[in-house]
Amino acid sequence: MIKIEADLHVHSIFSGHAYSTIDELAEEAKNKGLKLLALTDHGPALPGGTHFNYFNNLKVLPEKIKGVKILKGIEANILNDGSLDLAERYFEYLDFVACGIHMNTGYTNTTVKEHTEATINAIKNPLVDMVTHPVNLSNMVNLEEVVKAAKEYDVILEINASSHKGNMKGRGDPELTKELVKLAVENNNLLALNSDAHYRDMVGDLSNLDPIINDGIITNDDIINSSLDKVLTFLDNKQRKIEFD
Repeated sequence: MIKIEADLHVHSIFSGHAYSTIDELAEEAKNKGLKLLALTDHGPALPGGTHFNYFNNLKVLPEKIKGVKILKGIEANILNDGSLDLAERYFEYLDFVACGIHMNTGYTNTTVKEHTEATINAIKNPLVDMVTHPVNLSNMVNLEEVVKAAKEYDVILEINASSHKGNMKGRGDPELTKELVKLAVENNNLLALNSDAHYRDMVGDLSNLDPIINDGIITNDDIINSSLDKVLTFLDNKQRKIEFD
């Protein structure tokens, strides 16, 4: 049975299109037995996204909320050339950097080749820890090339539960996601199963991934967030200076 101890992709009201407070997200994580949340509100290029000063001031948050460890992070927006939409000086305040391609952020690439190049350039950034929803029908990438780059640069690839919700047509695709999982497992990549929660009830909920999980090609051993210790070891190896009581 697939089980996670950390959800590495959740959004609070500060993302502009999510509907729960940080305390509400932490409370839900506690109720579901999670030990860690990565708070990954959107970068400033997304309309309604978070002002740069929000990330500068995340340091005021406690290390734990409702008993749940909190990683102070971001889901940065990948721009056309693979750069991110937050100046690098602000990343020193963050514990965890996720990034993904999103529409309405000034991103204008249109081809698989362009999406792949932008994603790989982001992966090469030493500040990046995870690529969000690499399977996205709106901006498909060459999965083999992205898997290879993520392995080389020690970057987590996400399997995104929200992309497979019934009302998210045009984003997730179970067969392509299975292909990504197969390639990543064969290549010994780092994988994370995340909720991409935009409301408290979604935290830690992987039920939309049942078709992928039940296929039997992925186990807890393949998933970095199946264990808190694996997440913390990864961050330590990336030289993130994180201390929890």
